[in-house]
Amino acid sequence: TVESDDIDHGAPIPLAHTAGSGVGRPGDNVSPGLRWSGAPEGTKSYVVTCFDPDAPTGSGFWHWVLVDIPADVTELPAGAGSGDDLPGDAFHVANDAGMKQYVGPFPPPGHGPHRYAFAVHPVDTENLGIDDSVSPAVCGFNLWQHTIGRAVIVPTYAYEE
Repeated sequence: TVESDDIDHGAPIPLAHTAGSGVGRPGDNVSPGLRWSGAPEGTKSYVVTCFDPDAPTGSGFWHWVLVDIPADVTELPAGAGSGDDLPGDAFHVANDAGMKQYVGPFPPPGHGPHRYAFAVHPVDTENLGIDDSVSPAVCGFNLWQHTIGRAVIVPTYAYEE
């Protein structure tokens, strides 16, 4: 399971966790805190992702890809997505905005609510065998081969000018 004191499944994401000034919007671009439990036997590390399947791209939009989180870590504080002080050998893969960090929701004005799947993926290897130069799609390919579980919270966000 994955839980958060900052976001709730099916509820709007608070402005603190939306993209903010980097895209000319209100918000602070702070990744929400996440904690998880109940990982399957054989978990050797975790990957945390945030994906918007409703982005008008034809392929969705990756907002956060954090890989190689050590197996003994079961919580990320709010703001961990900034890239500072990550646990162990964890690192960010560039999101679809080209940044190696969390970028909060910024759907087009009037596009309606988007879903943001914050997922914790237990994996069967200590590292995915990638570096921070790969795309989220390449990371996803390696992740698909090693994922042994998944827990997801899916809040929403809509932007109206």
